[in-house]
Amino acid sequence: MTVKLMSYLYRQLCPWMGQKLYFLPLICYNRSMFTGIVEEVGTVKAVTDRNITVKCSSVLNGTKIGDSIAVNGICLTVTEISENAFTADVSEETFKVSALNCLKTGSYVNLERALKADGRFGGHIVSGHIDGVAKIKTITPQNGFFNLEIELQENESRYVIRKGSIAINGISLTIADVMNNIVMIAVIPHTYENTCLKYLKNGDYVNIEVDIFAKYVEKFLSTSDNRSRINLDFLQRNGFC
Repeated sequence: MTVKLMSYLYRQLCPWMGQKLYFLPLICYNRSMFTGIVEEVGTVKAVTDRNITVKCSSVLNGTKIGDSIAVNGICLTVTEISENAFTADVSEETFKVSALNCLKTGSYVNLERALKADGRFGGHIVSGHIDGVAKIKTITPQNGFFNLEIELQENESRYVIRKGSIAINGISLTIADVMNNIVMIAVIPHTYENTCLKYLKNGDYVNIEVDIFAKYVEKFLSTSDNRSRINLDFLQRNGFC
């Protein structure tokens, strides 16, 4: 879905939002949000069927109990803080739908604190509520860059487009191409070296969060009380698809 189409749909379907569409997910969730710009790579100190403890440093600055930190893209609430680590509770559902159950003591994880209202928006809107897991098919170096291919589940592939955004283990990445349920991404050296991507290998599983705007648009277009007169025929006649 192009930026042109998305902007048009938001204005048609949500006139009450005006110029504040940028903050749609934040308003709807009324809770923390992230940008997919990893602040630090932490190390798992312990993981049980109830919580996870992560050794880290910079993300602890200004953090207090009750704050949110994204761990490999999953929004978790801090329940304990020590000098060099934090602990967060993890529900059975989160373990079931995420790749957290693949972690063990010594595993590396991407960390990002929740975005402040006056913070810089460097990636894309990430809620921290992942959609599922994907399998890494290949990750190969090429001229200093890295080509990453992941295999999405069938129900997630409809939300991804070429040049769109996707969060992989909490990293905001731009999609280079899509072929059925295979997503291809060109990773720059800085992202590769400063995140957990450099520790992954073929066959590993990663957390996936698709672009939340795509899900909102799908919801708006599929509701029975949609009075915007926007449908597939309208979009085709006006050159959007």
